[in-house]
Amino acid sequence: MNRTIRAIIGAVLILVIAFSGITISQNLGRRLKIDATERKLYTLSDGTKAILAKLTQPLTAKLYYAKTAAMKTSDQIRFFNDYYEYVKALLEEYVAASGGMIRLEVIDPRPFSDEEEEALRYGLQRFPISQEESFFFGLVIETQFGVEKVIKVFSPDRQRFVEYDISYLIDTAITRAKRKIGVMSSLPVMGEDVSPYMMQMMQAQNQQPTPPWTIVRQLRQKYEVTEVPTDVNDINDVDVLLVIHPKDLPERTQFAIDQFILKGGRTIICVDPHSVADRPQRNPMQMTVQKQASDLSRLLNTWGLDMPANTFAGDKSLLLEAPLGSNQRLQPIMGFLGLTAPKCFNDDAVMTADLNFVRVLFPGVLRVTAASQSGTADPNQPAETEDTSPITRTPLLTTTPEGNSWSVSGSFELMYPDPERLMGHFAPGDKPVVMGYLLAGRFPSSFPEGIEVEVDVEVIRDDPNAPTTETRHVTGLTEATEDCAVVVFSDVDFLWDELAYSNTFFGPATAGDNSALLLNAIEEISGSGDLISIRSRGNYTRPFEVVEKIRQEAEEETANRVALINAQIEGFNQQLQALVENADQEQQDVLSDAIIKQRQDLELKLYEARRLLREVQAKRSERIEELGNDLRKLNMAAVPGVIMVFAVVLGTWRSVRRRHYISHASDA
Repeated sequence: MNRTIRAIIGAVLILVIAFSGITISQNLGRRLKIDATERKLYTLSDGTKAILAKLTQPLTAKLYYAKTAAMKTSDQIRFFNDYYEYVKALLEEYVAASGGMIRLEVIDPRPFSDEEEEALRYGLQRFPISQEESFFFGLVIETQFGVEKVIKVFSPDRQRFVEYDISYLIDTAITRAKRKIGVMSSLPVMGEDVSPYMMQMMQAQNQQPTPPWTIVRQLRQKYEVTEVPTDVNDINDVDVLLVIHPKDLPERTQFAIDQFILKGGRTIICVDPHSVADRPQRNPMQMTVQKQASDLSRLLNTWGLDMPANTFAGDKSLLLEAPLGSNQRLQPIMGFLGLTAPKCFNDDAVMTADLNFVRVLFPGVLRVTAASQSGTADPNQPAETEDTSPITRTPLLTTTPEGNSWSVSGSFELMYPDPERLMGHFAPGDKPVVMGYLLAGRFPSSFPEGIEVEVDVEVIRDDPNAPTTETRHVTGLTEATEDCAVVVFSDVDFLWDELAYSNTFFGPATAGDNSALLLNAIEEISGSGDLISIRSRGNYTRPFEVVEKIRQEAEEETANRVALINAQIEGFNQQLQALVENADQEQQDVLSDAIIKQRQDLELKLYEARRLLREVQAKRSERIEELGNDLRKLNMAAVPGVIMVFAVVLGTWRSVRRRHYISHASDA
């Protein structure tokens, strides 16, 4: 066999070995994978794995992505290719962790195809690219019983919540019952429930029963909403408890709320140091001011929170204007705040990440109590890694860092508020004030010893003086048996129709994101407890530290020169403006030769200064461009360099082996 044939056979064998190795690696790679990303973006959270472990029925995940259309269009659409690869890789992890319960289908809907028609039927968002091509990027989770859950489009601004959104779809797809919301409130948020006879009587007197708040009507479109009395002894048969303005709740009701939470019941609590929506009947002859505050201090303190009385969150940069009377002008009111993105909303919390504007009225201040923290952390700030409590507290709503708390001596100051006087109570701070928290963890009971409750007893007929009630000691859980989830807001008025909605010709319309905040909170905590633990991910960029260092050094080197040139430009502009303003009307119409010459000189100096500024800015970016070129050259030369080094080492080794073989052969 000559050398040529041996070389050909060797090359063929190398190709066979290479392709076999690739095939084996691909098959093994589905099971053996290493997530080398810094934040483990391709590793499923424990919460997701727990949800997948509970699957009792097979699911089909249909990922629709118009890949062919994306390759034909602009860079703005082609950007989604990397995003698509990330979502696809994450879904493959779902399939691998589901134990065969999830089947993934990747579909490229082409124009006029059955796949495109199916995508439209599912309600996926369609983006026309051309007369024929359309762009789709969505997900459908389908059960064997016909339940369909859809992500209409994977929006780039929710990339860090991709895992949460997918897990939420799976969790809700296997939950078939409609969730029930229980509403407990000292305000008439549910409206008046009158009998048909009373309805006729009221209509005869040109009266109408008080309608429910608009937020309740909005909730009824999606959930089953029921009223929970404020004097209840036990809370059952609701998935989410919504407590709005719990004013003067009896101890047994607070105990019922405590036990509901410890049993795993999801709860949203809205307390308020002064609710404007609470308008108690006032007697003109009565000098005392009726209470408009609500609190659940016993429960909040157990959870490591405190809301001081007559203390409110303020921020001059967030103040909104409102009239204090029917014929009064608009004026800013301390305590009437417009929370805006991104400073006021937690960007890492699902329920607040997409909010833009929320209005609150005299919101309270939620502080983490010192007893729940180790060390001397600021109680205005959320407890972080040093928190020794088993409860995690995630801030949701805050002021800007310039916000601060302010107080009044009593609620009478807010009955007829004086804006100037309220403004005098406020002093800017240097840390944000928190107005909302998400609490999660194993909660202890606020009533570990139980409570005394009066219960009805059977009356003895022969003894008319026998008591009809007796006091009994009632005990319950002293600690939660599973993870709990509670959302606490220090404002009630943000749900009030006056703030959350606006009147239009077609009826009430949402104003800002007030209602969206509550709906998001219900959506997040109404799922399984595993959803709360799923971390935010994706949308993460690592800074180019070397480039940033070069940029900072270049800016420092040129800062003085840039400032000098800008000052010269500003001076030349002022001289030009003064030259024109000082000329009388006749000179402005026909400028003299001297004025024209002076103006031309100034314009030339201004042009020269701007040219120098451009040169400085260009030199500033040259170092960054040089670094980019060096990196590009290094990347281009890296692989050939490695191959060359390997070839040199291999050639040297073979040469040494050949000489060793020849020397041994000659000796023989």
